[in-house]
Amino acid sequence: MACEPEILREVPLFARLDDDETAVLAARVEVKTFAPRQRIYRIGDSGGRAYVMVSGAVRVTTVDEDQQDVIVDEPTPGQFFGFASMLDGTPHQTNAVALERTTCIEIDQDDIAALVRAKPHAAMDMLNVLGRQFHAAQQLVRVRAARNPNEIIEAEATVGERVADAVAGFGGSWKFIIAFMVTLAIYTTVNLALGRSAWDPYPFILLNLFLSMLAALQAPVIMMSQNRQDTKDRLRGELDFEVNRRAEAEIQALATKINALADKVDDVGELVRQRT
Repeated sequence: MACEPEILREVPLFARLDDDETAVLAARVEVKTFAPRQRIYRIGDSGGRAYVMVSGAVRVTTVDEDQQDVIVDEPTPGQFFGFASMLDGTPHQTNAVALERTTCIEIDQDDIAALVRAKPHAAMDMLNVLGRQFHAAQQLVRVRAARNPNEIIEAEATVGERVADAVAGFGGSWKFIIAFMVTLAIYTTVNLALGRSAWDPYPFILLNLFLSMLAALQAPVIMMSQNRQDTKDRLRGELDFEVNRRAEAEIQALATKINALADKVDDVGELVRQRT
């Protein structure tokens, strides 16, 4: 239906238009009302038109590689959705569904051109809307949890951290214990066998110095490796949290779809009862 100027004035993007400009734009655009759970557009539909939220609630989603719905945006009143596809004339890359009774202003490229000619500053307002949508998409990419924590940890590891891991790994193994005991046994046996000509006679003061130096160096290296292990555990915990959050969102989406199907079944049952 035709758009009343009063509806445009309720939209922040158009609120600063004067009466003449509002009347011109109102004559070009249309107001669309969508029922709850009604699809506004789907992926692949013609992108010739975009929508401005006036009231209600809309969820904009896309489909990832696992064929799961991923929420891209939930526009608030005054915000655009489907705007990028409308500008470049390409099919929509997202799905848009009304969550409740929703009123939107339907707008196309010619309407945008007329608005910009009448009020050039409106172009910056629309660019701000696009910027928020781009940031939301970038945030979506950043929070994706389908990442291998081991690959991330290894990619960010420095040379010192790799050395610390290697030293801690060898120092905590049976190879190190056996080699260390064999070395001590050979060292003490040779010095005892040489008697007065030994370079480190009993009580092996030089050996004690070497052992003290080894312990002084080994302890901070092992602590470095433990700190790195704490970082690994924290990263794994963050990724687990993202996985759990995504699983929760998917469960909620499934519950919403099941409830919608139940409502549809009830509606069909009511129609059957009315006809019988």
